[in-house]
Amino acid sequence: MRRIMYIEEKGGEGEPRIGWVEMTRTSRSYRYGGHLFTKVSDGYKYNCVNEAGETCWISGPQRDGTDTLYGAVVAIDEDAREAYWRDIRARPGCMDASFRSGAGTRTGATVRLPRSGSATRR
Repeated sequence: MRRIMYIEEKGGEGEPRIGWVEMTRTSRSYRYGGHLFTKVSDGYKYNCVNEAGETCWISGPQRDGTDTLYGAVVAIDEDAREAYWRDIRARPGCMDASFRSGAGTRTGATVRLPRSGSATRR
């Protein structure tokens, strides 16, 4: 089964992402970016571990964009961009922008960022 998910590596090596994730039939493992992630029950601020032992958080994206714990710029994979803005966020007019998740979005603020991935502060 394929589903749009929020993916955040906890090792600090990658930016948070929204993308298509392949799930196993039992939903105990995910495949994304060439890696297989297995769910764990004892993680602190992570819920999956890949084959190299690196930890990450994988979850369904929030409709209001509050996916990150501390706030960050969230990249959206190009192949998931249209479906994410149309089906998850119900804001098809925002397909050309990345967004900043966290405290600002919890209060309803929308921050448009350039698609290139370079973050701008307000």
